Amino acid sequence: MNQTSSQEAETPNWALAIHGGAGSANRDTTDAEGYRQALRAALALGAEQLAAGEASVQVVENVVSALEDDERFNAGRGSVFTSIGTHEMDAAIMDGRTLACGAVAAVKNVRNPIKLARRVMEDTPHVLISGPGADDFAVISGVERRPQAYFNTERQLQRFRELRAQRRADEQSGGDAVTNALGDYTGNAGAPDSLGGASHLGTVGAVAMDRYGNLAAATSTGGTMLKRIGRVGDVPVIGAGTYANNATAAISCTGRGEEFIRHAVAHDVSALISYGGLSLAEAVHQVIREKLQPGDGGLIAVSPDGTIVMEFNTNAMFRGAANSLGRFDVGIWDELQSRRAAPAQATPGTGQ
Repeated sequence: MNQTSSQEAETPNWALAIHGGAGSANRDTTDAEGYRQALRAALALGAEQLAAGEASVQVVENVVSALEDDERFNAGRGSVFTSIGTHEMDAAIMDGRTLACGAVAAVKNVRNPIKLARRVMEDTPHVLISGPGADDFAVISGVERRPQAYFNTERQLQRFRELRAQRRADEQSGGDAVTNALGDYTGNAGAPDSLGGASHLGTVGAVAMDRYGNLAAATSTGGTMLKRIGRVGDVPVIGAGTYANNATAAISCTGRGEEFIRHAVAHDVSALISYGGLSLAEAVHQVIREKLQPGDGGLIAVSPDGTIVMEFNTNAMFRGAANSLGRFDVGIWDELQSRRAAPAQATPGTGQ
């Protein structure tokens, strides 16, 4: 048990939300039950630890690490390919109690990038370390490393080959899907693919409130398929894809990274609560529905009183929520499937 401070009062209350990416998922071909089982396993892991009194920052690291090891998701083991057939991964973690945070970008040989982000937060004066320097830091820190071949999953390899062929065909025909000036594939990024029916835009994440009332957020991603070497999205940018502050909320985002950076989405939610006096649900709705464009993505968030909000403007977001009141839900599209019934009345910690 990792208690944060002897001066903090322990209560029985805790809350947890997780996601496995937002985007487009075909109801007819997506392995819905496989994704739900993976979400339930990660959710159960975090719920058990929070109920036992584990600190939120440790729980979100553990949950995201578990999702990184599941090749269904575009993070860690299941990361997508760059334009030249390699893998570059990003991750970030933030402690809402202290505002301590750590992130890594474009790492190539780290099994669990979220563990390396935690080491940046705990063991260095820095917030973000990228590229070869981050991989070198993994060696120094003793974080488990793996060769690039470890991340070559069959599903993502097939998608890479299909999309690369499509890109070449589009370039030759002068179609709408083209390679832009930066060398990134911009065509139809959110459309369902033929391999399992899900083309969610990467990313796994977790937000939690522990029994001491402390918030934390963690996010990890393999980025965008066929991205240019060195491209970094919103995930490791504190305030864009990841943010936590005990005074407002813990937020983890998923979607079109460039848009989440432009709008500083995670911090914007926090600012609307802090400066605008909005509730968590109101702040999230304003950002997702009014500031972002349809199809950009979604986010999960938890407030200091344990209210959970999960909202997206895509057709799907792989997600789950659990709390000390008995909630245990997972969902992909609009519906949520419950393992056990939530309280009949709306109370803190039972937000959608």
